Amino acid sequence: MKYELGRCLLEDRLLESGKTKDELARDLLYKPERLSDYIERKRVMPLQTALSIADTLGCEVSELYELIPNRR
Repeated sequence: MKYELGRCLLEDRLLESGKTKDELARDLLYKPERLSDYIERKRVMPLQTALSIADTLGCEVSELYELIPNRR
């Protein structure tokens, strides 16, 4: 099945992990603005970034976005 990306769930995963956006950015050597861009849907996370974020937060990559089935 093909999926489209819905809302970014990074902010939810941060709350669950107890980390702040600044802490995550520091852990991954990213600028906090980059994470804000993902949260605000200005940018889509590249797979390598999503893997790093998921590993750091202890979640699955598929938990970083709402996944909307595309039934075409």
